[in-house]
Amino acid sequence: MPGDGSQNSPGSANRNYAKETLRPVTIKQILDAQPMSQEGDFKIDGAEISQLTFVGQIRNISNQTTNITYKLDDGTGTIEVKQWVDSDASESQNPAKAKPVENDYARVWGKLKSYGNKRHVGATIIRPISDFNEISYHLLEATVVHLHFTRGPLDSASKVGGTNGTYGQQQQAAHSGVQDMSGNLGISMSAAARKVYQCLKTSPQTNEGLHQHDIGARLNMEVSDVAKAGDELLSMGVIYTTVDDATWAILEVD
Repeated sequence: MPGDGSQNSPGSANRNYAKETLRPVTIKQILDAQPMSQEGDFKIDGAEISQLTFVGQIRNISNQTTNITYKLDDGTGTIEVKQWVDSDASESQNPAKAKPVENDYARVWGKLKSYGNKRHVGATIIRPISDFNEISYHLLEATVVHLHFTRGPLDSASKVGGTNGTYGQQQQAAHSGVQDMSGNLGISMSAAARKVYQCLKTSPQTNEGLHQHDIGARLNMEVSDVAKAGDELLSMGVIYTTVDDATWAILEVD
């Protein structure tokens, strides 16, 4: 991927290229990223990030002399994305290349930057999304990577007695409950969590799942009780958040 012009800076010979990664994230994760002691470096879930990628809907496009600024929204937050204009490039060289336009969805590859306490993403690539399955895929991928860094790899999490042994046992209990709707499900979770899970499992819905207010209306439950049950299901790893923290979908288990 194109560099940011720092390759000629002092000390660049000592750069650890093994740390170069491409992390799928949500905009909320970008906004919540923790700055490191080194200027310009950030951590997400305790792991250092270099390059990142995310998807979102373009809310605004501002064309400047030296760059194009896009404002993207993925349902978890909004952030500006700046892409520098190559004055030497000619549009006639690639006339068929699709351009991002307002209200369309796009995928961004770039690096998180901060100036004057305001964050933006310096984009190396931004392209329109033509297959909307990519949006759902990205949210799932970002969730899997987040769980990897916060709860450990799946293989180690399932080992009893390991660092994440408790989480592994919760996963096994929850998954056995999902697979046996008449038996283990009631043992592995509370009655309220079971009702919410069954609602998510059986109610008609889009790929975004159901919002907790919708679940509460369907089950005639207080929203606070639905939220508590949802937290229980999230901790067990049988549901995941989609467009925001209060919208959930079932995590299907083979």
